[in-house]
Amino acid sequence: MMESAENYLYYSHEKLLNLIQEIGDEDVAVQEYLKNVKYAPIKDFEQGLEWFNVSDALSFKKHLKGKVVVLDFFTYCCINCMHILPDLREIENQFSVEDGLVVIGVHSAKFENEKISSNILAAVQRYNIGHPVVNDANSDMWKNCDVQCWPTLLMLGPNANPIVMLTGEGHKEDLQLYIKNALAFYKSKNQISDHKLPFLPAYHLLPDLKGPLLFPGKITNILDENNHEILAVSDTGNNRILIIKGDGTILQQIGGKKLGFKDGNLEDAEFNNPQGLAFQNKDVLFVADTENHAIRKINLKNRTVETVAGTGFQGHDRTGGNLWKKQTISSPWDVCIYRTADMDLTFHPDGKPPMRDVLIIAMAGTHQIWALFLEDTVWWKCKKYPAGACINIAGSGKEENRNNNYPNSAAFAQPSGLALCAKNKEVYIADSESSSVRRLSLVDGKVTPVVGGDRNPYNLFAFGDKDGSLFDAKLQHTLGLSATADEKTVFVADTYNHKLKKIDIAQNSVTTLVPPDGDTSNGTLRCFNEPAGMCVSFDNKKLYLADTNNHFIKIVYLGSKSNITKIEKLTLKKLTEKKSVLDKSKYTVINCKPVIVNSNGGKVITSIDVSFKNDLKLTDDAPQSWLVDLPDSTWSCVPKNGSNLKNINLVISVPLERDAKDNFADIVFSLVTCTRETCLPKNFIIRLPVVYSKDASTSVTRKIEVGASPSDVKIV
Repeated sequence: MMESAENYLYYSHEKLLNLIQEIGDEDVAVQEYLKNVKYAPIKDFEQGLEWFNVSDALSFKKHLKGKVVVLDFFTYCCINCMHILPDLREIENQFSVEDGLVVIGVHSAKFENEKISSNILAAVQRYNIGHPVVNDANSDMWKNCDVQCWPTLLMLGPNANPIVMLTGEGHKEDLQLYIKNALAFYKSKNQISDHKLPFLPAYHLLPDLKGPLLFPGKITNILDENNHEILAVSDTGNNRILIIKGDGTILQQIGGKKLGFKDGNLEDAEFNNPQGLAFQNKDVLFVADTENHAIRKINLKNRTVETVAGTGFQGHDRTGGNLWKKQTISSPWDVCIYRTADMDLTFHPDGKPPMRDVLIIAMAGTHQIWALFLEDTVWWKCKKYPAGACINIAGSGKEENRNNNYPNSAAFAQPSGLALCAKNKEVYIADSESSSVRRLSLVDGKVTPVVGGDRNPYNLFAFGDKDGSLFDAKLQHTLGLSATADEKTVFVADTYNHKLKKIDIAQNSVTTLVPPDGDTSNGTLRCFNEPAGMCVSFDNKKLYLADTNNHFIKIVYLGSKSNITKIEKLTLKKLTEKKSVLDKSKYTVINCKPVIVNSNGGKVITSIDVSFKNDLKLTDDAPQSWLVDLPDSTWSCVPKNGSNLKNINLVISVPLERDAKDNFADIVFSLVTCTRETCLPKNFIIRLPVVYSKDASTSVTRKIEVGASPSDVKIV
């Protein structure tokens, strides 16, 4: 007899939700479900798989015995998979490994590029994934568990016994309910263990000499009042925006103090994995603050950051129409400014209609193209949009590669890059999940194919590496585009093929640009590593490229036929010393023994263990925090801040030796502690001096043990 559909693991969540509705009491229903659930234990992980964030390959028989385990089946290109990572972080903060919960990312790839472990490692670092991740390269665990889509969450009991499978995003509250009850249920049976796991943060494997950037995402440019080219870079992994000169001199750092969502002055503003950038003018820069689900406006003249769309939380609206911050949005990935003549038929005194600025947004999270109207504007079909209106202008919201004469009948698949051709009144779209480049008319909204993808709008697996025209050409998860001034050529960052290509837009054809000299990585000629953003210089003689996984900005020099003649790294250097905005007079400074680093720079892998004695402890439910304060923007650190004192593991990137007075990193702690009798705030700084030596290593490890008592804090 065939097993009924309701007994398949795929339908377990539906079955559990029905039981909750039937019984009425959530906790009682989940406990009742746990008593009766009888799915067979899953097979253990295959031997020889590559793991990240742990020093030993995990197994259900050894490490995971006695743990409630949540398997997160994901692929790192998938925007829906990215959306559940904040939920998992919140759940991991609520239930620790010692409490009995372990979250494991099972990476089962879509693209060929995603099967390579070094690329998965970079994604784990880039998306701040702190739990163990395994490369399920052959999708063995995917098949064993009968997983059918990304993302899928599979919750297991302490003997690898399946409990419930949840598909898609948006299950945080359900998962919290199920975990809470599962831990209580299995603890009552003495089946939960509080043992630790062999964690080893993936940040430790960052390159020694990567420089100050961490996974730069996008780059744009503008001319200043002296006709000098100014660049803006989204230093995505460092959650900051850098304004730099063409020679690499850093003029301004915006944000980067810590990950967060905060408006205000340039120094205190906070971002969360910012991506796309667009100058409105030399003083105003718009930012797609991707994981804050917001559009931010940077005013360089007034030195302020403000949110102009989005709330900081993921929205699910696929229509829009609300004004400014009242409109929720979802994972904006790129932006560009389109200047259009106002179509208001009202008489204009000078006979010319005024120009209006419209911010075009690649809304990856809802697979659409949106617009934020910065002024009252009459646009398509003479419809009037008030200033601040944020609205979908193209895409049904379905994840498809569907071209159509009608913009709301077209469909995109995670649009992630934009290139404006203002003269032609078109915007070109890097449609990453369909591995194609598409064209949107800004006159009537018509969506047409350019290169890549497939004629079948449902086929999102038509990827490869092939020059050609229209659907005969093949790309692999392209993320970045930039058009030349004459609007005859659009350059493509063919991200997962690690290549630069160019599109002849008149012919709808693409060709690969071959570097004159390439370096070799893993036996393959690879000058670039998942490049994600670029802009053409104003003289059209070079490209500025965000070479994301190499942690550099590359300058790509172009010949007369737009071929590559030379490639250089853009070395970043400081303009002036940074003055910390932190009032350190309120903190006790504790100096550590200096670390000695190579004169060429390097990384300092730092672990900090804070222990309490003499009846001192952290105050329950009180806010605890630490952050890293660095000398200037040529330094970087990951992570930059946190609230968990159990596992503080930092990787500090130290620049080239220079003449600065302050060669040290400050780890700033703001703790609320107490004894039985009184509360004792503990505000202290662990200062780690850096000394340069030409004979020293470029990778240095330092373990710092801090002891806190009611009377003092000191290095032990």
